[in-house]
Amino acid sequence: MSSAAIGLFAGLLLALVAAVGGFAMFLLALVLGGVGVAVGLAVDGRLDVTGALTGRRRG
Repeated sequence: MSSAAIGLFAGLLLALVAAVGGFAMFLLALVLGGVGVAVGLAVDGRLDVTGALTGRRRG
């Protein structure tokens, strides 16, 4: 599936959420979509989250 098709599908889903749930549900859908993208990128190995997960070491 091309990036344009995925973007179109995501836009249609967000428009549906905004029409049915209102502005608060639209914002929630955007936040959860961002989390999903971050998890997907981390699983693919294109996003390095080791710094955020490990914390600072003392010593």
